[in-house]
Amino acid sequence: MGRLDDRVALVTGAASGIGKATAWRLAAEGAAVLVTDIQTDAGEALAEALRDSGARAVFVRHDVASEADWETACARAAEEFGGLDILVNNAGMGDLASIEDTTLKDWQHTIDVDQTGVFLGMRTAAPYLKASGHASVINISSIFGISGGFGTSPAYHAAKGAVRTLTKNAALHWATEGIRVNSIHPGFIDTPILDQARGTPFWDVMTQLTPMGRLGRPDEIAAGVAYLASDDASFVTGLELDIDGGYLAR
Repeated sequence: MGRLDDRVALVTGAASGIGKATAWRLAAEGAAVLVTDIQTDAGEALAEALRDSGARAVFVRHDVASEADWETACARAAEEFGGLDILVNNAGMGDLASIEDTTLKDWQHTIDVDQTGVFLGMRTAAPYLKASGHASVINISSIFGISGGFGTSPAYHAAKGAVRTLTKNAALHWATEGIRVNSIHPGFIDTPILDQARGTPFWDVMTQLTPMGRLGRPDEIAAGVAYLASDDASFVTGLELDIDGGYLAR
């Protein structure tokens, strides 16, 4: 028996990295998983691999900045699996530009994906989650939603900081309605997005800044998601769960 038997999860940005590890972990815990991403081929491949493993899984192409795509994704979860119990707002993007070099267009695009996408997800999923009776929302923020990082990526920091407080706001709003809302703040995680930094001085900097002396693994974030999604966290809402190798303890 898994902790998430008979529950339905929607995971955004699930085609790779943290989202992919999360989809596998939630499926292993017994959940049916709606895999969503803008990467169609990789998303379809993941859903097929999950089904081949015996899990219930379906892929939906999903731009999290689109209201229509959110409506389609949530309706598909209900159509395929009978409802929605777990929402993992994982999809995100960023860059390394400074304030002076960030164009308004780039700023808005990052805000649309990293911040507005989380808002749209919670708003659209609300009626489905309320019907669950034991719903859990996990918003993936970042250590850079709490700290100033390297003084770059202002849109990313602004959006992830907003996700941090939006999570608390929603947690209070839904505290008596059977919906728990928590955020996870990953540190430097070894995902494909960092492949270009592998073997460079920046990789060494990330390692040196992490007290545990290594980068985290996607499955270590997924383990935190599984905990917050489960009844093991039944009295946990509004939490910031830092999974960062000690970065924020400095």
